[in-house]
Amino acid sequence: MRNLGQTRSSQQPNHLLLTADTFVRAPLPGMKQCTAIVHASPAIGAKFTQYTAEFEAGGELGDTPAKRFVFVIEGKVRLDVWGKQRELEGRGYAYTPAGSQHRLVAIKASRVVVIEKAYQALPSVDAPEAILSIEDAVSSQPLGGDPDLQVRCLLPDTMSFDFAVNTMTYQPGAALSMVEMHVMEHGLIMLEGGGIYRLGDCWYPVTAGDFIWMGPWCPQWFGAIGKVPAKYLIYKNWNRHPLAGG
Repeated sequence: MRNLGQTRSSQQPNHLLLTADTFVRAPLPGMKQCTAIVHASPAIGAKFTQYTAEFEAGGELGDTPAKRFVFVIEGKVRLDVWGKQRELEGRGYAYTPAGSQHRLVAIKASRVVVIEKAYQALPSVDAPEAILSIEDAVSSQPLGGDPDLQVRCLLPDTMSFDFAVNTMTYQPGAALSMVEMHVMEHGLIMLEGGGIYRLGDCWYPVTAGDFIWMGPWCPQWFGAIGKVPAKYLIYKNWNRHPLAGG
């Protein structure tokens, strides 16, 4: 029997934990043979939207005036943007600039992380071009010199980009070296393994498939537990002055 009325999901003023038992699926405008699990949006105070798109074979995303980042969890999709075409499988990802004409179609049943945000332009800085790549093509770097905590920066760290998306992989027992508190907000989806996340004054067990939103200045810390590495995909707003409001 299910634990009626029980869940690990939690909504607090400065953070949100969503677990698979509470996911609600619905199509977004323009989707075809595809549904979305919306994890974060302006409705909770976020300055971005993040959702998991679940495609049937032949399914398609709708258009967006915002910039869009996609990361394939499983399956295979084809992206057409600005004359470029590429098939993306597991760990494949892409960035499409704001206002770009593009089409994302599932070649087979697929699950894809989608992050969308209005672009904050800077004077005399060119907007970034489209990127189509795979996580394996990005070099891994130890965080703070810890070889058991590896980071891959999926987008270039240049002023053209107003947000960053990274993967972070923790060997069992590895942990952040400090409790972080900062102006950036995060959207995080657990890809593999599990551990303990501190959010505010709460401590949560987390596992693959969980989603976390962290608002600005939310105290945050993670430690990996279990017998396999823990890995997550994490978004943050970046490279813009706080007065810009994005």
